[in-house]
Amino acid sequence: MAENSSDTSGSVHRRCLAHSPADRSVGASKWIRLNVGGTYFLTTRQTLCRDPKSFLYRLSQADPELDSDKDETGAYLIDRDPTYFGPVLNYLRHGKLVLNRDLAEEGVLEEAEFYNITSLIKLIKDKIRERDCKTSQVPVKHVYRVLQCQEEELTQMVSTMSDGWKFEQLVSIGSSYNYGNEDQAEFLCVVSKELHNQSYGTNSEPSEKAKVSYQGLISDSSEK
Repeated sequence: MAENSSDTSGSVHRRCLAHSPADRSVGASKWIRLNVGGTYFLTTRQTLCRDPKSFLYRLSQADPELDSDKDETGAYLIDRDPTYFGPVLNYLRHGKLVLNRDLAEEGVLEEAEFYNITSLIKLIKDKIRERDCKTSQVPVKHVYRVLQCQEEELTQMVSTMSDGWKFEQLVSIGSSYNYGNEDQAEFLCVVSKELHNQSYGTNSEPSEKAKVSYQGLISDSSEK
């Protein structure tokens, strides 16, 4: 996924290996220690030089414009989340994006953009688009409620439904009783709501009326 030609890569590699005499005298100049948000990472200068346009490349070359600070151990201080830096560093090491299941792609993308690693930015954006495309193709599920109500309550109940509940079906249960001087019929009103991977408790129900299962309603309707 390298975006530079072989000549350019070779030139970058030579610059990464060309250190000052003071660096060479240390004997471990090819190793760089990073303190990312309080977590230490040890890597090679060559790894940080994978992308010559990145922040880490400039850091490895001791770019004076960065004004980078070091801690008491000599590690470069970077005020970023170390959890998401790990996949970024591993990508520079072997060119592959490996994420644990509990890591969000958006978090790694944020770090890739901060460090300006262009090839990794494109790779993560492609993965996010692929993930979102799969999610959008999942069929929508519904939860159903069946409400028992009196004839005089129908209009008010349907007009006051909220929180995403929709009217689906009205079934007369064929019973009636005297209420004052008038005969009142009873109905079963079927309502539905899209299920967005959340649990529904009593707070999401549109009414406190007695409820029966939707399957039971279908069974009763087919027998009439």
